[in-house]
Amino acid sequence: MAYRRTASVVTRLEDNRARILAAARDLVAEGGWRHAHVATVAEKAGVATGTVYRYFPSKAELFAEVLAIVSRRERDVVAAIVDGDGAPAARMRGAVQAFAKRALRGRRLAHAMIVEPCEPEIDAARLEWRAALGEEFVRLVRLGQEQGAFRDCDPRIAAACVVGAFMEALVGPLAPEAFGEGDAASRLIGEIADGCLAIVAKPPARTP
Repeated sequence: MAYRRTASVVTRLEDNRARILAAARDLVAEGGWRHAHVATVAEKAGVATGTVYRYFPSKAELFAEVLAIVSRRERDVVAAIVDGDGAPAARMRGAVQAFAKRALRGRRLAHAMIVEPCEPEIDAARLEWRAALGEEFVRLVRLGQEQGAFRDCDPRIAAACVVGAFMEALVGPLAPEAFGEGDAASRLIGEIADGCLAIVAKPPARTP
């Protein structure tokens, strides 16, 4: 007779997996990819190291899943702004500012997500995330062009420049002493948004 998992067993297995992923995310947020180890994840999640490997055959697969979960959340935030109300320029500014503000709240995690060296499997997941995030900005650039708000350009190139610009601008200033707090952080976020908007803005009309 085939063994069937009871509802309580399924719930326990799902709970274990969720706790492992949450623990792994917290450790990356605290110290980056290099300082998060499977044994430490297991200890933080309250499971045996072997249990972690039952769900994730390798460390790289575990942290690639962590990156995928975090990146989906970031993309959803941007997508909601792109699909929201307001002029295209306001949505562009809002999307960039939302990303930057979230990066400021989780500086170490953002650094790992954007630039920290990691295993090839994690880096591949990171590239997929950047491509998916870029697609949201492609949609926004096209919308702005359709409404006559953005200049005539290749939407994919423009979106790549926008994503590259705000990510590169955030990499260096992620350290608290460089990024600043309060008004200083707000000014920096505003300047990043201004720079991204300038990539797609229409040039001023020439006076005859």
